[in-house]
Amino acid sequence: MNNPLISVIIPTYNRAWALGEAVDSVLAQTYPAVELIVVDDGSTDETPDLLARYGDALRVLTLENGGVSRARNHGISASKGEFIAFLDSDDRWLPGKLSEQATFFESNPEALICQTEEIWIRNGKRVNPCKHHKKPSGDIFEASLHLCLVSPSAVMMRRTLLEDVGLFDEALPACEDYDLWLRISCRYPVYTTPSPLVVKHGGHDDQLSKTPLLDRFRIQSLVRLLEGGTLSEAQAGAARAVLQKKGRIYAGGCRKHGRDEEAEAITRLVNQTIAQDIR
Repeated sequence: MNNPLISVIIPTYNRAWALGEAVDSVLAQTYPAVELIVVDDGSTDETPDLLARYGDALRVLTLENGGVSRARNHGISASKGEFIAFLDSDDRWLPGKLSEQATFFESNPEALICQTEEIWIRNGKRVNPCKHHKKPSGDIFEASLHLCLVSPSAVMMRRTLLEDVGLFDEALPACEDYDLWLRISCRYPVYTTPSPLVVKHGGHDDQLSKTPLLDRFRIQSLVRLLEGGTLSEAQAGAARAVLQKKGRIYAGGCRKHGRDEEAEAITRLVNQTIAQDIR
């Protein structure tokens, strides 16, 4: 095995309380060729002091606060690896994570992206994922329309894949990963390796998954995907059905909370997108 360089990108914002464990878990990887880039997205806590202690063991890129998509994209642009892996600053890896994925890619040279299974920790206690969160492997596009089935902390991909499909959408303040995985999975298989090698922490207040009204951003992503004209007839039909369902639910929530104008705007957007796509 020639051990191609893997660039690991950790975006972070005011997570000094967790970042050290994330960084340490990358530095403890058994894989020998790792470039670690931490993108500090304008932190105002002790993050800069924490990162300074690591010296040359990592590269630090410091930005004004602009969101996780911009931070990840900045890290990707500055990286040099043949492979790209992401780690959220509140998660950590087990030591064999990168080695298992590197071995997978060596054995499957046609593969462009894979992810590992995860261990979930919520509010300090281990929990079992629900059945519908089980990660599929291969053609995951239609299943991924309904909910995000790829975890940034678990994924590793060839750089050429991002050069092909593009980077994270910086206009999306949340669900940016849902958007990228759909753009990838409509064209390529996404594989899952069997070992749970990511420890994923949840339950804290600053998670993007707690951003209000997340379906607004998923609807935005689905609209752009359908307008892009890259889907097969079957994929477009599935995407239209999910867009219609999400639009109906979101509009209903808007009306329930007195946001009638927003409900009408979303309904109009969904109907126009579906009508234009069917033509």
